[in-house]
Amino acid sequence: MNKLILLAVVCFTTLFFISCSDKTPPPSNTDHITRSSWKFSSAKASGVDVTAQVPACFKDNTMIFVANGTGTISEGTNICASPAPATFTWVFQNNGTELRLSTPIVAGGSGVFTIVLLNDINLVVAQTMTIAPNPPTTVELTFIH
Repeated sequence: MNKLILLAVVCFTTLFFISCSDKTPPPSNTDHITRSSWKFSSAKASGVDVTAQVPACFKDNTMIFVANGTGTISEGTNICASPAPATFTWVFQNNGTELRLSTPIVAGGSGVFTIVLLNDINLVVAQTMTIAPNPPTTVELTFIH
């Protein structure tokens, strides 16, 4: 009887440690952002959809973030008069709530974005920018895989 109890305890303990060690940590912001390339999906200015006002030459660009903190922007078939920068560096800051790029990706904006949403499908970022002749406004950009 003692052998059965001992065997049951050993089996239970083994199963407990095996099941605990199988758990993988949830994906990090770096895992999400570097998963694959990002393409523009939509834009809002002060909560109003302004996607139709975004130039076609920006809409067809793709961005790739590499885990080493570098990235590339590839122009699509529509090339802007002032093309997007080809390369950039990036880093998460303020406990992962902000994304800092070494160069602005939108005219009138900066390289620092507040992260609204970042997961395996969506990258939604916001910043206050000035696009003349308008006053400063909060712009939210959504990118998708």
